[in-house]
Amino acid sequence: MAVRSPVEVRGQRFETAVAWWLFALLMLSTGIAQAAPEVAERIAWRKTPIVIDLPVGTERLVHFPNAVKVGVPTQLQGVLRIQSVAGTAYLLAHQPFASTRVIVRGLDDGQVYLLDLSASEESADNAPIEIFLPDQPTADGQETESAPAASPQYGYVTLTRFAAQQLYAPARLLKELTGVVREPVKREPVALVRGGAVEAVPLIAWRAGDLYLTAVKLTNKTDRPQTLDPRTLRGSWLTAAFQHNRLHAAGSEADRTVVYLVSARPFAPSLR
Repeated sequence: MAVRSPVEVRGQRFETAVAWWLFALLMLSTGIAQAAPEVAERIAWRKTPIVIDLPVGTERLVHFPNAVKVGVPTQLQGVLRIQSVAGTAYLLAHQPFASTRVIVRGLDDGQVYLLDLSASEESADNAPIEIFLPDQPTADGQETESAPAASPQYGYVTLTRFAAQQLYAPARLLKELTGVVREPVKREPVALVRGGAVEAVPLIAWRAGDLYLTAVKLTNKTDRPQTLDPRTLRGSWLTAAFQHNRLHAAGSEADRTVVYLVSARPFAPSLR
């Protein structure tokens, strides 16, 4: 029987420890990448019906400021399951249906919200939605529109770092930037990268004063690695920063990344 030297044994243990460390790091990175799309979309209730598209067979959560009661229209009974618990409505569509008006009423304050719900097999957006009231109560109990405060001006680097932290940092380390608010953006593929090899899907957007910040997921659709270049991006962007500038072949664990775009207009008009 061959006898290994202590040096060989220690070397094998070291290689095993490194292998486990790399495996743990890979699993952590994969978990973060998958969690990014689940960032809640915040929408202010301004008496305009809120449009929500539901994926068939997947539950989607809608959070309200207080406990609510959801009225289910007759045509949706048996088609849509709605459960309301502690201010959160759990919506599950069993089959596709066209846009239908649903009335939601606050149990504590009587506040009424209007939702235009629809469901389709093609929809893949199941990120939670948080609905909030922009009005604040005054000292006499009357509600009034909050006076807009002067927003601080942030540089491109600060905004890009903020977006990256919102997607990848642990929740306990997240910090808000005064004056930076969520901006609605459609989570559907867009023609952002020229050439057709990379799919782009907006994840989340913010407004900071006169600037707009959008995080877009990029996924390689080919069996060849892709090197990302800001010059291949369509649209009018003040800055474009990639989380990683190289994508591995489609199907690998490194076939996707995020690009952070700063623009002078909202995402959709800037892309044209």
